Amino acid sequence: MSRNEGTVDRVLRVILGLVLLSLVFVGPQTLWGLVGIIPLATGLIGTCPIYSIFGFNTCSLKNG
Repeated sequence: MSRNEGTVDRVLRVILGLVLLSLVFVGPQTLWGLVGIIPLATGLIGTCPIYSIFGFNTCSLKNG
């Protein structure tokens, strides 16, 4: 898979994922925080399947 997330997009996804995962341990301590695994994983990998489906690309690098 080619990367389709830019640097800012990836950083925001990782931060959002970590914040959501922290809800499992602090705050309301709900398992809904496990949803944070999705943005964390896509931010670390650099590819978002939903972006691929809709043809979005925030990555400034040329894939090739």
